[in-house]
Amino acid sequence: MKTFKSGTYINQGTHKSFQPTKINQQWTIEDMEVLALLSQADRQLGRLDMYSEHIPNIDLFIRMHVLKEATQSSKIEGTKTNIEDALLDKEDVNDEKRDDWEEVQNYIEALNSAIKSLKKLPFSSRLIRETHRILLQGVRGKHKLPGEFRSSQNWIGGASINDATFIPPIHTTVNEYMGDLENFAHNSQSFFPDLLKIALIHYQFETIHPFLDGNGRVGRLMIILYLVEKGILKKPILYLSDFFERNRMLYYDNLTRVREKNDLNQWFKFFLVGVIETAKNGINTFESILKLQKEVEFKLQTLGSRSHNAQLILNHLYQRPIIDAQKVKDLTGLSLPSVYKLIEELEKLEILNEITGGKRGRIYLFGEYTKLFK
Repeated sequence: MKTFKSGTYINQGTHKSFQPTKINQQWTIEDMEVLALLSQADRQLGRLDMYSEHIPNIDLFIRMHVLKEATQSSKIEGTKTNIEDALLDKEDVNDEKRDDWEEVQNYIEALNSAIKSLKKLPFSSRLIRETHRILLQGVRGKHKLPGEFRSSQNWIGGASINDATFIPPIHTTVNEYMGDLENFAHNSQSFFPDLLKIALIHYQFETIHPFLDGNGRVGRLMIILYLVEKGILKKPILYLSDFFERNRMLYYDNLTRVREKNDLNQWFKFFLVGVIETAKNGINTFESILKLQKEVEFKLQTLGSRSHNAQLILNHLYQRPIIDAQKVKDLTGLSLPSVYKLIEELEKLEILNEITGGKRGRIYLFGEYTKLFK
């Protein structure tokens, strides 16, 4: 890493674009701090992965992990949607929040689609472009070539390219750079630890900035896709967007530091600390879920003959912790008077709480559960 040179600036007439060094090469790590953090990160990821295997019905809870990731990753880009907003149906969302809501829903769809695609499609430019297409469909970036690498110069920061804080490589080199990134991801000839590999891929992707819009969100999605494809995680349960959002300035500063000071080790340290902290938080969340499950099951026993239908509702709430009377009716087959009676019982047990404050169109939240993901 001592000889690492991040790239060079190329004069484009009115501005200079940054052309990064290609990454598909032999890498060696000499910084013992990086190696120590790598060891810790590997241990915590192993714990998280093993922990997830012992959680009954783990897929029930993955949807909430994805929802949290979607809201946090989108928040970095400036959207204001929170978890409760994201859980609502479109018609229940205020008009001024609807664009933000749709961007979060696209993120969820893009991630779920990409995870499914990994079964038949490798981590690749094709997968990345398809994920980008879903991410931008029908939202504010829909005119920014969804699913296509850019064919013009873009920039980061500044009102125009003349006062930009960073100008990515010229558009005619994007395909070449993305090909190099893809080759590096699948290079089995020269060994490099997978966590450092995806850290480097993420840095390089954000530097290439291959799309006109949505680069940040796609770059963060790539992290979980890589970890799942390589078998480091069996399920998509580690998301770094929350860590990046809470340390937003450090995140940008460390990416910039690589380009300006050739300091890749500092970026690796920041990334690995994020993995360690996020994995620990994930384990704590699973432990809290198990504890909450036991508490709720104990409460349900007090409902006697209604406990079976209450359990059907709970199974739904663990995937989507928001519900209305019609959904309860669909799940249980009860008459509406019985539905409202059951909802009332669940409110008394403090499992559900009404969040609209109205007399009609009432919506109920499994609040204790959503708190675990904040």
